[in-house]
Amino acid sequence: MGQPRRRGYPHGHHHRCPRRIALPAAALALLFLAVSLLSVSLLSAPPLADPRTGLATSSSRRFLRRDPTNGSGGELEGTESGQAFNVAVRSQCTHGWIGQDDLWHSKLASNFYGCCNSSSKYLGPFFSDSSITTQPERYLIVVTSGGLNQQRTGIVDAVVAARILNATLVVPKLDQTSFWKDSSNFSEIFDIDWFISFLAKDVKIIKEPPVKGGKVMKPYKMRVPRKCTPRCYLNRVLPALLKKHVIRMTKYDYRLSNKLDTDLQKLRCRVNYHALRFTDPIQELGERLIQRMRKKSRYFVALHLRFEPDMLAFSGCYYGGGEKERRELAAIRRRWRTLHIRDPEKGRRQGRCPLTPEEVGLMLRALGYRSDVPIYVASGEIYGGEDTLAPLKALFPNFHTKETLSGDEELAPFLKFSSRMAAIDFIVCDESDAFVANNIGNMAKILAGRRRYFGHKRTIRPNSKQLYPLFMKRGNMSWDAFSAQMRIIQKGYMGDPMEITPGRGEFHANPAACICEKTSGNSVAKSIYRSNKEPANDTGIRKAVVGPPYPVYTDEEADGSDTEDDQDTTARGEMIDAEPDDDSVVRQEDPELEEILSD
Repeated sequence: MGQPRRRGYPHGHHHRCPRRIALPAAALALLFLAVSLLSVSLLSAPPLADPRTGLATSSSRRFLRRDPTNGSGGELEGTESGQAFNVAVRSQCTHGWIGQDDLWHSKLASNFYGCCNSSSKYLGPFFSDSSITTQPERYLIVVTSGGLNQQRTGIVDAVVAARILNATLVVPKLDQTSFWKDSSNFSEIFDIDWFISFLAKDVKIIKEPPVKGGKVMKPYKMRVPRKCTPRCYLNRVLPALLKKHVIRMTKYDYRLSNKLDTDLQKLRCRVNYHALRFTDPIQELGERLIQRMRKKSRYFVALHLRFEPDMLAFSGCYYGGGEKERRELAAIRRRWRTLHIRDPEKGRRQGRCPLTPEEVGLMLRALGYRSDVPIYVASGEIYGGEDTLAPLKALFPNFHTKETLSGDEELAPFLKFSSRMAAIDFIVCDESDAFVANNIGNMAKILAGRRRYFGHKRTIRPNSKQLYPLFMKRGNMSWDAFSAQMRIIQKGYMGDPMEITPGRGEFHANPAACICEKTSGNSVAKSIYRSNKEPANDTGIRKAVVGPPYPVYTDEEADGSDTEDDQDTTARGEMIDAEPDDDSVVRQEDPELEEILSD
């Protein structure tokens, strides 16, 4: 019986490749594989070789340039000592948690929303406005300090303090004598009428100090300790208020405890996120800049970059600028006699040094942000100028500031006022699709809290302590390995809901009492409240605890003193200190340091 004929091969013969053809073909295949592997290794070369980025001497500075003829589609190419490297457009690495959608949105954000309405216990059954809680002849005047955002915290806490004291609040006076040298008053930055009307049910607010007998009532000046608790205010401030009727508190920043009753925390949120609106000229310019950024791309990143000479000098850190940098920053440090000399490397290891512009750029690229993403940079004077910014601009060529986006005539009315200029940056950063800061200043904290409250918009906080060793060893890593490690380090620092903030977790950065989780059916939404006094559930988020309503304190109830419960016992010496008439005379030992770092 004949053999069955194989389909496709005539006459039943097997199709074979002659030996003299097979051997050269195999050799060619091996050669092609070797060339392919070599190409991949070159494409994923490490981004930089020098572990200390940012500033450098002319002999060691890194140069990044864009070369459309190098076969990489115009991607970044750098040279150092004649050797080339590439920062990949898209990392080949699939490790880590982040995807393209995660760059701009948090998947869990839709389950949470900002909630700051008062409870029925806070308002009471008959409280329709603040006239019920405000006691006659109790007036509180506060003078804030620092830059725009430090002053913002003071304004927020002043409203809460007035509520605690059942006092009428005079519109806060802004600091006009500090390092920032801004002569603006409250009504030139914030919408004063909206501020007063929005808070009418919480606190009675007046524009000018009280008048009696045709004369302005002279205030009694005092200062309270930092992080003063409600009991601290009742024990230390209220007795003086009952006697003097008008109290003027100076240097008012962080003078209210971080730990408050839920309703008082919600009042903080109503002030910060709703009552404080910028004036129309500031708001309108900020919105025009946002529109111009949106025309460039659907999404954009905003970076708050603190890299001023004074701030770097205070940090005591070294940024790679050689002997020239050490000499210049040391000269600045000598202005502050009480400033301790710090170990630069120790500061880096502890995460106390701001990232350099280059490090911020590398972090963003490693997280997955492409080079064509528009980036808006809010900054002051940059130490090293354009040389320092060059690596960041090479990583993100679509680089913009309020100066580059606006015309001279648009910006002219604001140029002489640092707080108004900062307000414009604040508006654009707040509306960005992703926000990142290289520091932990007040603007970074307030924007982090605000973006959580309004939908958990992507907010990147550099995990500086863990990033330090990664930047140090990146010269010995492939780009994909660097990117994978970056994503692991930054997990939990991207502004997602239910992230546990390391350390103290300041309320302005994480207003957990004002963030509610949506629930199914007709059940009541749950408020997330983080407090050191409250037990945490399995997710690490503490359950809300609704405290008792704040009562109307009468003169009799204010008698006596109970400071044992005051948690800020170290500052009791400041209890009621009369101060000179000139507020500018009242300064801490090195107030300029505080003001420089405030925003």
